Amino acid sequence: MQKRDLTPPEPRTYEIPADPLSSKCKTVLVLEDGDAFAALVKETLEEQDYRVTVVPTGVEGMQQILASDFDAIVCDMVMPNFPGDMFYLAVQRARPHLCKRFVFMTGHHDNPKIAQFIQEVRGMVLWKPFEMRQLFDALETVTGRSK
Repeated sequence: MQKRDLTPPEPRTYEIPADPLSSKCKTVLVLEDGDAFAALVKETLEEQDYRVTVVPTGVEGMQQILASDFDAIVCDMVMPNFPGDMFYLAVQRARPHLCKRFVFMTGHHDNPKIAQFIQEVRGMVLWKPFEMRQLFDALETVTGRSK
């Protein structure tokens, strides 16, 4: 017969941040088909403690959306085969709660179709080229995170 140790375990110590919700890393899905720009956005966001997933197409974006939840979605409006508006509509059907987390980006200022779509969905848009501070401001608005 084996003897059991009846001494109580050492108490555990937990550190609880002052604001537990803001301390969690925010997750961002970035849809951008330009490799260099996507890498720049990813690196810049990760320096500010965002967890970033980058995909070059709307199809891959949908795979990510169906696999996990994101605090924000930064979506280029012009991508081959599956542009930003189609991606948004697909997300609206599959995960409608994510639609209020979109930040659209585009360099096509003069495209009336893009402007009309963004206005219809009441989307937040960054016009390329934009300063990274504008991206941070947009993400803070969408996620509720402030630095």
